[in-house]
Amino acid sequence: MKVLVIGGGAREHALCRSLSLDPDVSALHCAPGNAGIAEVAELHGVDALDGRAVADLATALAADLVVVGPEAPLVAGVADAVRERGIPVFGPSAQAAELEGSKAFAKDVMAAAGVPTARSYVCTTPEETDAALDAFGAPYVVKDDGLAAGKGVVVTEDVEAARAHANACDRVVIEEFLDGPEVSLFAVTDGETVVPLQPAQDFKRAHDGDQGPNTGGMGAYSPLPWADPKLVDEVLRTVLQPTVDELRRRGTPFSGLLYAGLAITSRGVRVIEFNARFGDPETQVVLARLKTPLAGLLHAAATGALATFPPLRWSDGAAVTVVIASHNYPDAPRTGDPIEGLAEVAEQDAPDAYVLHAGTRRDASGAVLSAGGRVLSVTATGADLATARDRAYRAVGRISLDGSHHRTDIAAKAAAGE
Repeated sequence: MKVLVIGGGAREHALCRSLSLDPDVSALHCAPGNAGIAEVAELHGVDALDGRAVADLATALAADLVVVGPEAPLVAGVADAVRERGIPVFGPSAQAAELEGSKAFAKDVMAAAGVPTARSYVCTTPEETDAALDAFGAPYVVKDDGLAAGKGVVVTEDVEAARAHANACDRVVIEEFLDGPEVSLFAVTDGETVVPLQPAQDFKRAHDGDQGPNTGGMGAYSPLPWADPKLVDEVLRTVLQPTVDELRRRGTPFSGLLYAGLAITSRGVRVIEFNARFGDPETQVVLARLKTPLAGLLHAAATGALATFPPLRWSDGAAVTVVIASHNYPDAPRTGDPIEGLAEVAEQDAPDAYVLHAGTRRDASGAVLSAGGRVLSVTATGADLATARDRAYRAVGRISLDGSHHRTDIAAKAAAGE
């Protein structure tokens, strides 16, 4: 199987790494990729948002499968452009990807499907915003209706901060605060059959102790030793399958990766949000534990064959990812700084720990430089969370990037049994 992956972050590096280990993959390509992905795939300088260019590349490569990683190309219709060429593609249509592209659309789908979620108001004027904030009270939850790279949500006790965020957006969803721990659950679907993956938990705040601004995610771990063993089955029954069925009923079937962000509240499971693609950094830990070859699973989803796909196989162990971010992230990050220590991790920590590149590039001399806000995802596996966590932080300690920061408490409570 010849596979083309679209995107250039750590999620795509995780996908490419897993695909490169699949014996059924004969050729692996990525556009545009990054410095790390270049080690396992052939890179192509194609704009990920240009559907025609991506489709042309897939056709020229005679790709058997195209995997669209990020949300922006999906919402822009890149998967549609590839599908029109008759090439199997893992990723929903632009219409179905509105499940992530518009919080209001997602709320409408959930209401029609009877999916449990937070009560909410869609607001487009300051007057509507004030009424909604008054109705719910603190803590205030304000979400930009459109794509915001995981950073469009403000949760605050400060009504003025909530109001300022709302007024800076064209349209917002203001909703009740959901108590309880958050869980990310991915599911692969062909539009009818839904195959859930293993749950993970990510860490959105920039600093230890869940302090600081929201980010795209500073780390993740899987499995969740504290979660109810029946959680996946419950979410499949009450959230994932009803949502897929409702989208099919509307004539916009969802084929690809459906990501449910969940809150385990005192009143039961509630959906915080849907995404239309693999989450970053949760993908890094989920794929680290998946033993089933990835290409066959994604191809089955892309070709409507999930109903006959064998049950997924998983490692009994654990995985932890720690994100190394550049100076000033999540505000305007500094880029162009050299990254040292990558060879040392490869020599001394592999295969138990490895580095997945997010925002990196090579200069003319071949040195790896920072090229984004989240720069690296250091991922490790182990028999349990404590072991995986120790290995991840040992590898993090070998890496040097001037001005960088990372959280030191990823999976700490779960590893300690708290």
